[in-house]
Amino acid sequence: MKRISLTGMAKPTKRKVPGSEAPVSNRVTPKGTRPEGAAYEAPSPRRAMPSPAWVPVLMFGLLALGIAVIVLNYVEVMPGSPTNTWLLIGLGAILGGIVTATQYR
Repeated sequence: MKRISLTGMAKPTKRKVPGSEAPVSNRVTPKGTRPEGAAYEAPSPRRAMPSPAWVPVLMFGLLALGIAVIVLNYVEVMPGSPTNTWLLIGLGAILGGIVTATQYR
């Protein structure tokens, strides 16, 4: 097999603009200048509003409800338990608590 060396390759030549002695640049305006009439003002940082008080209450409530449903399902307190339906309801409540936790600021 023939080995190819990338270090021996020639560098591409820079293109030259006729009538220009300065190095070629992609700038439209000279460095350090601004277009006329343009005054840049940085946007003020937006502060995230704190979450309402019901968000953590809902989050912990859903987590606790999900755990309680799963435990009560396995202790056979729920009607018709143990069934996978109660397990899915409990897991859904826990998932709802986790989704609510992502909205807490």
